[in-house]
Amino acid sequence: MTAIPQGEAGTPRSQAKAERRTALLTAAAAQFAERGYSRVSLEELGAAVGVSGPAVYRHFSGKQAVLTELLVGVSASLRAGGQAVVDEHPDAAGTLAALVAFHVDFALGDADVIRVQDRDLDSLAEDARHDVRRLQRSYSELWVDALALTLPEAPRSELRVRVQAVFGLINSTPHSVRAASAPPTRGVLEAMALAALTA
Repeated sequence: MTAIPQGEAGTPRSQAKAERRTALLTAAAAQFAERGYSRVSLEELGAAVGVSGPAVYRHFSGKQAVLTELLVGVSASLRAGGQAVVDEHPDAAGTLAALVAFHVDFALGDADVIRVQDRDLDSLAEDARHDVRRLQRSYSELWVDALALTLPEAPRSELRVRVQAVFGLINSTPHSVRAASAPPTRGVLEAMALAALTA
């Protein structure tokens, strides 16, 4: 899962711990997406990566902490990645195309996380939900700023509608297309997203 933090390189022991933590987050995304947060136990998460339920507590304080890291982490990763895209592309057209490609990569690679957020965002504690929403708004505004350079006459309220519509288009497709990662799917998604943004 590209959007889940991988941890810093260190000793073999710390590296193994970081890899186990990432494996737990990946398993959580898959199981929460399939069955829902409330129906998955810590014991089941541990079993998915070959550890006991109590061993999960070496990495997370509880199931709520797993969900928090999953959803806040992916939102922070999107925000940071979007900013990096903007910084690397000084022209408006290049920025929009790169943002679309970046988000398509996310949607195709992390479809489980999108499903978890759609279904279980309300299971987060209030402060964590606030963090997710704040990061998502900030990420969305990167798109709005880039789109404003292409459509300078359009009000920002309209640009936000365009951006949110494109997020819906990109985020929903991996759920309904089995071979979502196939090159034709990626190309169609990117072309449709760019067309919708600038129509």
